[in-house]
Amino acid sequence: MTAGTPIGIIGHGAIGRDLAERLLGSGYHVTVLLRAGSTSLEAVPASVGTVHTIDALIGTRPALVVEAAGQSALQTLAPALLSAGIDVVAASTGALGDPVVFDRLATAAREGGSRLVIPAGALGGLDYLAALRGTAEASVRYTSRKPPAAWRAELVAAGHDPAALSGEIVLFEGTAADAARLYPRNLNAGLTVALAAAPTPVTVRVIADPAVALNTHEIEAESDLGTASMRFANRPSPANPKTSALTAASLAAAVRRLLEPVVL
Repeated sequence: MTAGTPIGIIGHGAIGRDLAERLLGSGYHVTVLLRAGSTSLEAVPASVGTVHTIDALIGTRPALVVEAAGQSALQTLAPALLSAGIDVVAASTGALGDPVVFDRLATAAREGGSRLVIPAGALGGLDYLAALRGTAEASVRYTSRKPPAAWRAELVAAGHDPAALSGEIVLFEGTAADAARLYPRNLNAGLTVALAAAPTPVTVRVIADPAVALNTHEIEAESDLGTASMRFANRPSPANPKTSALTAASLAAAVRRLLEPVVL
């Protein structure tokens, strides 16, 4: 199921724009949900449909909807879609660090017979982490290592000059839920790791590092099954240096995987 299949996207920022282009190129019919008066409307091409309410998006009868508008959008808009039986692919997985939000979305999916899909995003190796479930003595550490430009505001707030760093600065170390809450726009990956590995404990570190030019994700896992070390160095999105350009490509891959007859 590809040609002409209707797909919805919530949001048309850096991720949403790139995703829409990719889906159009694969032959899908794309409709974007944006609030009336949004400045993002000007950038929506004529080949992409637009609606302004969640009911209108449901009315387009999409095969699935991709959320690409931030944690608040996932929290407030996804329940109606899931309750209507529409699968939702969530880009803003950090919202799921709140157990109340997680339970609300899971309940809506159960009642609607739909699925909330957690994509890999800027990462890989989630299948390995999921395989650790129930394994004794398992632990996972995730490190987000990005150039200072991605953390400019946070570094300034902490009293650092982003242009004059001589070494790495650890901005955070703790749980994935706390990391996603503190950095809702650029640390969804940590929560994705935690969801894949659950209930295996996950420690998250956030580092501004002048020695790296790419958005770098490091995953280290240890268990009775063995050890794993994974590193992903992604080019930043030209429109948003806090986001990896790979994210939109990963969301497009999730759409294809959910709709095609042979699944990897």
